[in-house]
Amino acid sequence: MKISTPGRICLFGEHQDYLGLPVIAAAISRRISIDGRYRDDDKIILHLPDLGLKEEFSLNDTFPYVVQRDYFRSTINVLKRKGLTFSKGFECVIHGNIPINSGTSSSSALIVSWAHFLDKMSDKPVGFSQKELGEIANAAEVLEFGEPGGMMDHYSTAIGNVIYLESTPVIHVEALTPTLGTFVLGDSLEAKDTLGILARCRYGMEDVIKKVTNYDPEFSIFSTPFEKAAEYQSKLTDDELSLLKANLEDRDILLEGKVLLTQSINSPVNEEFDKHFGGLLYKHYKNLRDHKRTSTPKIERMMNAALSAGALGGKINGSGGGGCMFVYAPTKAEEVAEAIEKQGGKSYIITVDSGTRIEN
Repeated sequence: MKISTPGRICLFGEHQDYLGLPVIAAAISRRISIDGRYRDDDKIILHLPDLGLKEEFSLNDTFPYVVQRDYFRSTINVLKRKGLTFSKGFECVIHGNIPINSGTSSSSALIVSWAHFLDKMSDKPVGFSQKELGEIANAAEVLEFGEPGGMMDHYSTAIGNVIYLESTPVIHVEALTPTLGTFVLGDSLEAKDTLGILARCRYGMEDVIKKVTNYDPEFSIFSTPFEKAAEYQSKLTDDELSLLKANLEDRDILLEGKVLLTQSINSPVNEEFDKHFGGLLYKHYKNLRDHKRTSTPKIERMMNAALSAGALGGKINGSGGGGCMFVYAPTKAEEVAEAIEKQGGKSYIITVDSGTRIEN
């Protein structure tokens, strides 16, 4: 059995899901695959040649966990609790071409692939839906270890194409199938500053919301108009006010983006759509760069070079402070990729792709 699952980029709603706001994400044509077969014993043997690693353990030795993020064991445990049984072990080879530790969800794609593989190779396969596989992967990667994290990565990689995801008041996921052209992903090859960025973008914004709500109990991050932010100026520092405005505007950018993407479903790609879509991405990027401070000088150089070479817009992807950016380049993708590489980045021409799937 061979299973593969895509990585993902976040189109709209970056640094907003942990505030309860919706996100729109797209699966990309860079994937991780698990190719495996049954063994005659209870051993799980996983070869990861891309990383020069090998994992080996028994099906009967999945708890307690032996490393901090023991996802291969945790996925088996989550599935066992759902009633799956395994009378034989497996030997698998894991390959991938998703950039690692760069904000494109290589980890979540791996766990979705593993959950999908285990279901199909269990004694009595359930045949979980793509959405259910995303939920299983989230349980194995986030809930099992008590870590912070939303559902975007798991739903996006499992379901594929483009998804709209709400987490408040209840989880609601919508699969979208817009007609989109080519993107170019640019890896800055810089390590991400996830903790530093989260300290500002998440915890800083949570403090802002508390201050504003104490002053104005009617305030809502979901519905208060952007224009009303000026009324809170006396209660916030300049830095806090800029963070508030950026989050309210990014919320509105996402809503405009959802309308645009929905209108493009089953419609031919056209220049007007491409420019509007690219412009919204770049508007979101400017808030991330100027107010949430998630960009870096190198990523800014990569972005400017890509735009000069013909990209219509783009944004930094993931937690930021390094990692990846991407641009929308329905034409001149090769020139855009070359421009990114001239700035010291690693470029990948990508398209929107399907979710987790059986390859053979």
